[in-house]
Amino acid sequence: MGLSEEIKQSNFKSNYQKAGINLIYTSSWFSEQIRQFLSSEDLTPQQFNVLRILRGSLPNPLSTLQIRERMLDKMSDTSRIVDRLVKKGLACKGTCKADKRLVDVSISEEGLAVLASIDKREHEMYSFMNHITPEEAETLSNLLDKIRDASSKED
Repeated sequence: MGLSEEIKQSNFKSNYQKAGINLIYTSSWFSEQIRQFLSSEDLTPQQFNVLRILRGSLPNPLSTLQIRERMLDKMSDTSRIVDRLVKKGLACKGTCKADKRLVDVSISEEGLAVLASIDKREHEMYSFMNHITPEEAETLSNLLDKIRDASSKED
């Protein structure tokens, strides 16, 4: 079903407006698909993002500030997310050796196991994209990069 049918609006001021609204609508829909998939592992998308960031930094721990800089959702409360991951046993916190005022965060063995389980099922997580070709997915990704790149040059 197309955007016009989904939101029951057929007139747009321009193709740019329609594309922008479609991007917002699809982003929300996409997030919900990922949220549903991750709920089987009792994870939020933000927690999943933090675990992937921590796995990517192995063997080095990261501060919450470093994690926040790498997060997809910059508005997330990184400290709260880390605390929930620690409570679930998926991450560990310790005092930073270089600066005692900072907290080092690293992924636990259990966190690595959860990510390994998700990695095996990653095709399920993105199964709703199976109707586009890998080339189309690359084109979509490049177009999204182009939108952000143009926006960052205007700032």
